Amino acid sequence: MSRREIRDSAFKLIFEQLLRDDDIHELYEIAEEIEEITVNDEVRKMVDGTLEHSEELDNIISSYSKSRKLARISKLNLAILRLALYEALYDENTPVNAAINEAVILANTYTYSEDASFINGVLGAFSRDNERKSGENA
Repeated sequence: MSRREIRDSAFKLIFEQLLRDDDIHELYEIAEEIEEITVNDEVRKMVDGTLEHSEELDNIISSYSKSRKLARISKLNLAILRLALYEALYDENTPVNAAINEAVILANTYTYSEDASFINGVLGAFSRDNERKSGENA
């Protein structure tokens, strides 16, 4: 599986969990049964990590989303933003700019163009702040 396919499967599971609020292990089982979403160790690691850090990720999203309160962000967009921020912060193999680019690709695939712009704006603001903080600590 390519990294993009892993990310796509992880996104779908995170989104499904937001919609249904079911236990993620039940969703893994359902996904494996219907064979529409690939579930492997890499997908599980990405999903579990994103869900584990969702409160922290939501706080970051809230602080960078100037036009929408967290409760007003669609579940599709929230899933994409959480996944991108998780990768940017916790996956040492994914540079921040790559996480943003992949989030925009997901948004262009699954959402409206204005949603992709919103996602890019939130993640871009996060990235600029992150770079500035890294520069101060160097």
